[in-house]
Amino acid sequence: MFAFMAKIFERLDRLATIGDNGRAAVFAERTAFVFLVLAFAAAPHSISATQIAGGIALGASILRLAIGPRTLPAFGPLDAALWGLFAWTFLSSLFSYEPLISLKQTLGTAVFLCFYLVRLNVRSRSAASFLVLILISSCMVAVVWTPIERSIGRGVAVQGLAADGPLAKALLWDGDTLLAVDGRKVGTPEEVVAAIEAVESASVKFYRPDFELSVDVKRANLLPGETAMKRLGAAGWKKGRNWRSMGFLGHYTTFAEVLQLIGSLAFGLLVAVFAVPAARSETAGQARKDAAPGRVRSETSALRNRHLILLLAVAVAGISAVLLLTWTRAPQVGFVISAATILFLGLRRKWLLFAGIALIAAALAGMFLLKQARGVDFLDRTDESTRYRQVMLNDGLRLWADGPKHMMFGVGMDSIIVRWREWGMFEGGKLPVSHFHSTPLQLLVERGLPALLLWLAIAGFYLRSLLRGLKEAADPFDKGILLGCLGGALGFLFSGIVHYNLGDQEVAMLFFMLMGLAIAIIERPAAAGPSELPGSAAVRLAA
Repeated sequence: MFAFMAKIFERLDRLATIGDNGRAAVFAERTAFVFLVLAFAAAPHSISATQIAGGIALGASILRLAIGPRTLPAFGPLDAALWGLFAWTFLSSLFSYEPLISLKQTLGTAVFLCFYLVRLNVRSRSAASFLVLILISSCMVAVVWTPIERSIGRGVAVQGLAADGPLAKALLWDGDTLLAVDGRKVGTPEEVVAAIEAVESASVKFYRPDFELSVDVKRANLLPGETAMKRLGAAGWKKGRNWRSMGFLGHYTTFAEVLQLIGSLAFGLLVAVFAVPAARSETAGQARKDAAPGRVRSETSALRNRHLILLLAVAVAGISAVLLLTWTRAPQVGFVISAATILFLGLRRKWLLFAGIALIAAALAGMFLLKQARGVDFLDRTDESTRYRQVMLNDGLRLWADGPKHMMFGVGMDSIIVRWREWGMFEGGKLPVSHFHSTPLQLLVERGLPALLLWLAIAGFYLRSLLRGLKEAADPFDKGILLGCLGGALGFLFSGIVHYNLGDQEVAMLFFMLMGLAIAIIERPAAAGPSELPGSAAVRLAA
């Protein structure tokens, strides 16, 4: 047992490039890397698990810095913009209409520290490759579960509601899926009736395409009858199978944003490995001893690359399909933008025409399926969510332009939750009280124009670093990760126009983790020789 653990630690130390700097330093570095791996594994599924693992890894990283000596990455324009946005957020919170609420929300913006956590602990190409493979593999759990979940179904989808029945009187419609009664999940009409009979008035949670809502159903309105269906006033029922996929994250928009980032990463790797000849996948620093062994290594590497291409293609196809099942337009368009960018930068010109045709066909198929599932087009002015965003745009710009203080410092994070009546927002309460559903607009209104400019600077510096890194990348895995991060960042920025994805902790954490991964690769181009695909130390340890 001890020998096995020693072997694991030996491989882990090699992968994470942990040196012999004393027991305390080795313990801190091991702890940081192990919990960083756990954070990457949890990122597609759980914000709490990701935060806990990331918090422990960050604590271990700080301990390692305190032990010293440790070389820190150079402080550049991207760092200045990140810390500048955080500092300005704190300052704007002091000028907030609700300073206590805003200062509390400021703590959430410290999620950008994930960038430094990854950047500090990824010191080799093998470590970067391993974390990417962990992230994609973990995401596939949610991808596989999604069709299984749909085949099982959920709740009670009712049909043929009688006008005098309790469900119709509660304004439920044919096709609505009853999910829970007073917080308890239901799976049969009998369970629904039993739960309603237990109280005078029951809160019934139901799904209607795009929304999960609740209504009160009164026990006195139950009809007489021998069966549960008669008592509910319904002609039939079945398991609900039409909903927007949420994975394990609890919300379809969050799930879609996460899928876009991870799908872009997988697609970037797929294109990079497909485009680079097998011979370039071998370790550049190792000269061939003789012709015969060289041929054997080349053939083995080519076979492994074909297997990797197949696995990545399956991952991309699965993630794309599940992304469609979220029926969330902005991340879907963002993924198309990401894929087009990756194809243009990563493929040779002779393949671009075929890839472009396939991408256009996939986009058209996605638009058709969206229309069938939600009854809306990608650009649909009659869609309620589109109208809601137009109202929020008008409210936000009006509020921001209401004086120099608002223009410079904003109104404060989450102040609108308290003062929306005073500011005449949400059509007087007819619309749900929420955020502005746009990252640029949210920054502008809550934190002022400097915050928006700093965010644009962060995006600009990051994209510029990725483009420069791509020009210098020789290793296929390096190039694939950078391509995936570039495409994912563009998709994230596009989706942010109509989603406040920077304020979604699950999505923001993953975005900054991938940013740290990309910058770590760019900053350490010679940390290790080009890795053989997929026989690198990372893949061997994973196996």
